[in-house]
Amino acid sequence: MGFRCGIVGLPNVGKSTLFNALTETQAAQAANYPFCTIEPNVGQVGVPDERLDKIAAIAKSEKIIPTQLAFVDIAGLVKGASKGEGLGNQFLGNIREVDAIVHVLRCFEDDDIQHVANKVDPIADAEVVETELLMSDLESLEKRVPAAAKRATGGDKEAKIAASVLGQALELLREGKPARLTEPRDDEEARVFAQAQLLTAKPVLYVCNVAEEDAAEGNALSAKVFEKAAAEGAQAVVVSAAIESEIVAMAPEDRAEFLEAIGLEESGLARVIRAGYDLLQLKTFFTAGPKETRAWTFPSGSKAPQAAGEIHTDFERGFIRAETIAYNDYVTLGGESAAREAGKLRQEGKEYVVQDGDVMHFKFNV
Repeated sequence: MGFRCGIVGLPNVGKSTLFNALTETQAAQAANYPFCTIEPNVGQVGVPDERLDKIAAIAKSEKIIPTQLAFVDIAGLVKGASKGEGLGNQFLGNIREVDAIVHVLRCFEDDDIQHVANKVDPIADAEVVETELLMSDLESLEKRVPAAAKRATGGDKEAKIAASVLGQALELLREGKPARLTEPRDDEEARVFAQAQLLTAKPVLYVCNVAEEDAAEGNALSAKVFEKAAAEGAQAVVVSAAIESEIVAMAPEDRAEFLEAIGLEESGLARVIRAGYDLLQLKTFFTAGPKETRAWTFPSGSKAPQAAGEIHTDFERGFIRAETIAYNDYVTLGGESAAREAGKLRQEGKEYVVQDGDVMHFKFNV
């Protein structure tokens, strides 16, 4: 299952620089002018997880394979995008295709880098993008909800569900609130709401791009963004895209020393990747053996057959049971054999809800 985080923001806030650092490539052209990224660039990045190395060491694995997220660098947006200004229609279409929005906000002063609004104000920048997404959703639902309500009067069950849940979303949008605050009453409403693909229904992570000297603690501008995120129940992280560009140009063995020298425990990119993973409510299970130790992504709340399906559809279709060891037991006891002897290897069936960190081996028959 692929999960995609779309990197958005106004022009010249550091989106493409951040993307290049995330993917350790120059796939996105970073330039000091708007719309340098015309087509969305996609990069797969490994999710940092120290548990993976510990399991691999115990299993004496030849290879270590992390789970991955896709990051999409999307062309810069300007005011009026919902009406087709700039690259508006293309921008909105690209946003519709991602699972979560990583909203990069400029939280640094630099006279050499033009700001599209000629002032640095991350809250105002965030509102420009949010307003365009909201206006697009509003325009869509103001047509769809009355049409669904009309069909519902004729006994159309699906239309009745749509009129209810999308009607709730429409009221929120009219109040200037995002559609993600909608509360579907049951699984059917949740399904219809998800199918609507509303832009403001997507979870958002704010990335505060700060100057190098503010990378450890942030600054007054990033503090305002964190306040905004807290008020919305959203997430925010501080990153210096300039520092991250330096880090990825270094030899891997030099990076930890560099981070320590500038007062950072880990790279900002590691925080962004993990925050994106959490934003999508994703969890990780592991498979381990002499050939490889591998991390697998699954949506929170998945049962054992669905988790098995992340490896191969045959595993889900022919699922019999899952031999499962909790991560702490696997590491504390020193592997599968010791966990089995200690009675910590469990045989779990189809109703088992997989836990983050489970080390699993699936039995199946097709």
